[in-house]
Amino acid sequence: MKNDEIDIILVEDNPEDAELTTRALKKNNISSKLLHLKDGAEALDYFFCTGKYADRNPEMKPKIVLLDLKMPKVSGMQVLEKLKSDDFLKTIPVVVLTSSKEDPDVEKCYKLGANSYIVKPVGFDNFIKAVAELGLYWLVTNHSKG
Repeated sequence: MKNDEIDIILVEDNPEDAELTTRALKKNNISSKLLHLKDGAEALDYFFCTGKYADRNPEMKPKIVLLDLKMPKVSGMQVLEKLKSDDFLKTIPVVVLTSSKEDPDVEKCYKLGANSYIVKPVGFDNFIKAVAELGLYWLVTNHSKG
C-alpha cells in the first residue's frame, strides 16, 4: 500500500483489538486502506517521517486516526498532544478509541484536541457495531478538509 492510499491510521498495541477493528471496518466496506501502527513511538515515526518512515511523503495525510491511549513507549495522550500541536497535522481528525472511562483522560483528550472519545464496547458484536458506525461517520458522513 502506498502512502497516498491510506485513509485510516489505527494506533493500537493490543493485537486482538487491532484485528477486531480492522475486521469491523472491512466487514462494513468502510476502508481497506488502513495502516496499523503498533504503538505510540511507531505512530510518531510515521507522522513525523522518521525511523522506518523517513521516506514517507509528509504531504499525504490519512482521513482519520483511531488512537488507543494506554500503550507502551509513547502513550496515546502523548501522540495526540504532538499531532494537535503541529500546524500541518492538527487538522487530521483523531478519534480516541480506548478502554479508559476515566474522567481525567476524557477531559484531557478533549483539551488536547481530540475530535471524539469512544470507550471500546465490551463484547464482539457491540465492538464491531461501534467501529462500523464511527468509520461510516468519519469517512462517509463527515465532510473533512482534504
